[in-house]
Amino acid sequence: MKTLCPFTTKFSSIISWKLSCFDRVIFKGHLPINRAEVLEKFVDRTLKMRRYDFIHTTAPAWSERLVDHAKDYAAKFGRTYEYYQGDIDKDAWAMKQLRDQPVTEGLIGVLCVQETCATFKLGYAEKRPVFVSRKVPHRVLYYYFLDRDLGFMHVRLQTWAPFMCQIYVNGHEFLARKLKQRNIPFEQVDNCFTQLQDPKAAQRLADRFPKLPWPKILNKYANQVNPLLRRELKDLGGHYWVSDQAEYATDMLFISKHALAGLFLRLLAFALLTFTPKKIFTYLGRKWHGKFDGEVQTRYRTEREPGTCIKHYMKNNWLKMYDKLGLILRIETVINQPGEFKVWRACQHRDGRSSTDWYPMCKGVGNLRHYQGHALACNQRYLESLVAVDDPTPGYDDLHKLTEPQRQHGRSYAGFNPARQEETRLFAAVLAGDHIAQGFRNKDIRAKLYPKDKKDPQRRRHSAAVGRMLKRLHVRGLVVKVPRSRRWRITEQGRRILGDTLRVYRRYSTQAA
Repeated sequence: MKTLCPFTTKFSSIISWKLSCFDRVIFKGHLPINRAEVLEKFVDRTLKMRRYDFIHTTAPAWSERLVDHAKDYAAKFGRTYEYYQGDIDKDAWAMKQLRDQPVTEGLIGVLCVQETCATFKLGYAEKRPVFVSRKVPHRVLYYYFLDRDLGFMHVRLQTWAPFMCQIYVNGHEFLARKLKQRNIPFEQVDNCFTQLQDPKAAQRLADRFPKLPWPKILNKYANQVNPLLRRELKDLGGHYWVSDQAEYATDMLFISKHALAGLFLRLLAFALLTFTPKKIFTYLGRKWHGKFDGEVQTRYRTEREPGTCIKHYMKNNWLKMYDKLGLILRIETVINQPGEFKVWRACQHRDGRSSTDWYPMCKGVGNLRHYQGHALACNQRYLESLVAVDDPTPGYDDLHKLTEPQRQHGRSYAGFNPARQEETRLFAAVLAGDHIAQGFRNKDIRAKLYPKDKKDPQRRRHSAAVGRMLKRLHVRGLVVKVPRSRRWRITEQGRRILGDTLRVYRRYSTQAA
């Protein structure tokens, strides 16, 4: 997807490449029995049994069958099945299985845990019991796979009605697999790329993700983990798949951690101070109006691992900006409520009419390309608003030159400490306006630093000390000798660096006082 980004244009000298790609995507498969009245019809007319018998006999038997199937499925491929009670990092468990028992494709392992999920219980009614929705702890199965095209993924299956199936995939995993299949060199750390030999080819491959035949892919995995779909639940017609959550990230790799560090702090400060709810509306593709019934807020987190993150919420959708590995600036749009975005589509009305117009976007997997278009536009608008921030990298380079030791002809010359009063007095003496025309001598600087120097017995030591200070400035290109004289003059670079340093010192020393 070709886009022109003013942000990358402005900072092109320190950005290596940009990549926009889906990150985490969660699909949910719903069977028609996810509502109480539909389940009642299914039990009464299809299964033809008492509702009491379904809850107390059939449902537990089906749950046990799903668990037995998981054990048999793991044993069939020689993988681990484990039942765990309590909190557990499931992805970490799967990665440990992958390290202990490496596999290039197929099942990694099956984890069974107790979780509280929405299911159905019997409720009292006058004529006969009815099903009521309740959240009840029961066993949930997590199947972890390495897919040939999708990479690391998992399938989550509830073992009680309505047998909701959730499938997690990651767009960066998909892209990594495609790059490997085409022998395009890359380096991946976690869910981001630190090296891409061909960023344009990577972007073309990433844009294929929403165009995959998702219903076919998702149904394949649902049928593998749920044997009830082949017989007991076959009359339901299968799952209706929706995109429950989609994250779309725009990554920019900087040439070094040093190049990103200073700019990132300025971007965070700018976003925190200037991005009002009205602007957040605009970034997320909405027009501001006073009757908006929802919450718009910004959250700033500094304790996040590995760095700082800023999030802008509008209801259950949000934009966030954070750094990855200190090298990558990531802007990410997370869509949980697609209805907040409008798409041009046909709509079937309740009275039987149909019309085509701009209507709220739906969750169906067929809308994944619309998710991509809207999320990318949100990222672009956010980046465009950050163009007002200037790159502080030259200032950091200047500070690095001033403070770090320098070597010349085998000798090392110590750096300066801009926070020390003695050294800022030196900077002020060198910058004094009465030296502009003819330059300055050693004794001119001594007169500023040591006012009682004429009668001081340490005069020779003071002269040598000033000489060493000037040499330290000289090796950094901040001052130069005037030919055929004992005078020095400050360079343009020196005037900028020392002037900026002295200005910052005076400002903060005044504030501290």
